[in-house]
Amino acid sequence: MIIKKLIEELIETHPKVQNNMSRELLIHNAVEYGKALVTSCGALATWTPARSTGRSPKDTLIVKRPETRDSIDWTSDYNNSVEPETFDMIIEDAVAILKGKRSLYITDRVIGADTSYALPVRTITNKALTAVFSDNMFRPVPEDMEKSVFADKPFTLIVVPYDFLDSEKYNGRLRRLPCGRTSDMVIATDFDRRVGVVVGSAYMGSVKKLMFTAMNYYLPLEGILPLHSSANEDLEGRSALILGLSGTGKTTLSSDPARALIGDDEHGWSEKGIANFENGCYAKLNNLKEDKEPEIYHAIFHKEDYMEHGAIIENAMMYPDGVIDLTDERLTPNSRASYPQRYLSNVKMSGLSEGHPGTILFLVADANGVIPPVAKLNTEQAKLWFLMGYTSKLAGTETGIVKPVTTFSRFFGEPFMPRMPMMYSNLLGEKIEKHKTNVFLINTGWSGGPFGIGRRIGIAVTRRIVHAAISGELDNVDYEYDELFHVNIPIECPGVDPAILKPYNTWIDKTEFNYRAENLAEEFSDHFNKAYGHMNIDTNIKAMCPGKYMDPETGTFMNYRRK
Repeated sequence: MIIKKLIEELIETHPKVQNNMSRELLIHNAVEYGKALVTSCGALATWTPARSTGRSPKDTLIVKRPETRDSIDWTSDYNNSVEPETFDMIIEDAVAILKGKRSLYITDRVIGADTSYALPVRTITNKALTAVFSDNMFRPVPEDMEKSVFADKPFTLIVVPYDFLDSEKYNGRLRRLPCGRTSDMVIATDFDRRVGVVVGSAYMGSVKKLMFTAMNYYLPLEGILPLHSSANEDLEGRSALILGLSGTGKTTLSSDPARALIGDDEHGWSEKGIANFENGCYAKLNNLKEDKEPEIYHAIFHKEDYMEHGAIIENAMMYPDGVIDLTDERLTPNSRASYPQRYLSNVKMSGLSEGHPGTILFLVADANGVIPPVAKLNTEQAKLWFLMGYTSKLAGTETGIVKPVTTFSRFFGEPFMPRMPMMYSNLLGEKIEKHKTNVFLINTGWSGGPFGIGRRIGIAVTRRIVHAAISGELDNVDYEYDELFHVNIPIECPGVDPAILKPYNTWIDKTEFNYRAENLAEEFSDHFNKAYGHMNIDTNIKAMCPGKYMDPETGTFMNYRRK
């Protein structure tokens, strides 16, 4: 394999290879060579170029090979293909760049807390700070690594964050920018040869998400369901999974003082239970408050000598005295912090659950105010909402948005789930059925009207609902079926005013409620048709899509409004 030989030659011939350097020395080098400043608390602060303050989905590519191309859903906006020849050119150029750098930093880690399917990953970079990030986010290699199904299938990741490709050389091979120039940035993965490369993207999330996307590709073939979710468990070992897009409260609700955190962002569900992918967390910082998120705040801002600290604060405003201002988003609203999970006080360091999850929560922040605060989902309903991955973007949060914008991201993390969608959905259904897992839809959004008129459901109410769902208090109550959204709404929930459980009852203008609800349901139906209309989706799942109605005489589906 020419790529393997190139990488081996790079490591063998480079004059200064720092192979699995100690964490303290990596931190020292990151500061010494100017990629990080020390903050007042001892954490590291870094800033990236303006175009590297977030992921670059259009520059994130997957090698398209004849032998595996049918396993990937190329109709997804996030699965952009690149030819094998172009990928080889990128690797050759990245290796050539690294040959000319002062130092080469190599870290050997794994993705996955369960040794039986931990994926070995070797990260090769010219930046010590990238190596610190890999140390924060990826797990130490276990002593019994030979037990892993991936023991002899390691992954290699090359990261050159501050150098760029020659645009002219890649004309017609990489995407053309609006200005007419070819992109000089790439985040590309060859699943078949188990190699990834990042060139020109200094956003550290590119490193994390490339590796977790690889896991999400490999695991289903092993019968393991990868999930973009948080997970926690109580003192009796009863675990729960929490899925939700940005702004739905996933991090807040998973940080429960009565429940130990298993993991924050990515997990695998195998025959043994739940396992965290990560060694650390990569938290959003914008407007982070100590009183609202004390665990996260302390993990980042606890005072410690910088050589021992190692939390990385990315793209936040820092004053000359080293104090970070989390309310200032002039650099970017997507400021982040990477830190080892051990900095949290209520965390299960093994990253493993005691058994299978008793409850799954799908979080949505519905700014229309028409989704119930809680609904129980049967298997077909769960698979449908898993496929849809719904939430709202709020009016006023982005230029040009004057009303809530409906957002769908399959599996609550579409950019990182490359395989054909039914492979993930079917695995979810099988595991729900086998382990008798309860699934609930939780609306953390608005009630009594849409954003701007109604009020956001209080966090205390949502926490009480979540407790009722996880504890089993909702197992023996009566439910009412909602024909428009095809969910089961509880008549009562202990500790919660029953008047708010059915959204219709909380609105003064009932006509406007019906209009809003039917509009949202129609958006569901239209998105389903666009995303899955060409796929052979099971009729029982399709029938659970909001806004769809199946004519019992003909068996055909029609829009609810035309029922």
